[in-house]
Amino acid sequence: MGYILEEEQLLTDLRTVMTWQQASDYFREEILPGVIEHYEQDGIPDGPARRETWNNWADSLCKNEHISDWQYANWSHPDYL
Repeated sequence: MGYILEEEQLLTDLRTVMTWQQASDYFREEILPGVIEHYEQDGIPDGPARRETWNNWADSLCKNEHISDWQYANWSHPDYL
């Protein structure tokens, strides 16, 4: 299940690229608080909700060309998820 190189969005094809660290920092500061408010009212971290939100957000970054297909396919979840 690999990508055909011609169809893959390469880093060099994008005007600007968000790094994993930038994405992780942004997610922690801007997106995670909403997940906590919605899914963790009992004070217990909801790992599946955190990871699903990260995956959906990374997908949107890729579709909107903020990260490449390679980044999307190879990024790991941040430790706090």
